[in-house]
Amino acid sequence: MRCPFCGHDDTQVKDSRPTEDNSAIRRRRFCTGCGARFTTFERVQLRELTVLKKTGQREVFDRDKLARSISIALRKRPVDPDRVDRVINGIVRRLESAGESEIRGEMIGELVMEALAALDQVAYVRFASVYRNFREAKDFEAFITDELSVDNN
Repeated sequence: MRCPFCGHDDTQVKDSRPTEDNSAIRRRRFCTGCGARFTTFERVQLRELTVLKKTGQREVFDRDKLARSISIALRKRPVDPDRVDRVINGIVRRLESAGESEIRGEMIGELVMEALAALDQVAYVRFASVYRNFREAKDFEAFITDELSVDNN
């Protein structure tokens, strides 16, 4: 593992333990070059996923990009970070176990919408406003009237 501080190739693992939900291994590392300490996470990857965008472009699935978009929707919301990690892990597991190595971007968006609807209504609306490309206040009103009233019935 390369040191993120000095770029030295030789780092030593000082401690390894599973994360609380057993979805990854947390490793504390020490750089023999500069003496810095840092943490890495090792996760199981069932298959290499490719995302097929609406434009027809293909890109490698990036778990961190998924986590960032969910994090942006949840910014300043009272949601436990462990719950967010479980949601992200659940979405990734569903994608990996779908049996396809190529996943449509729309499928990912819908899975995120479904997860956020159950996690936090404000984050759900925030994500939907970007995902569905709301342009005016009436778009929010229509979404809230249509989507959230259906969920509450």
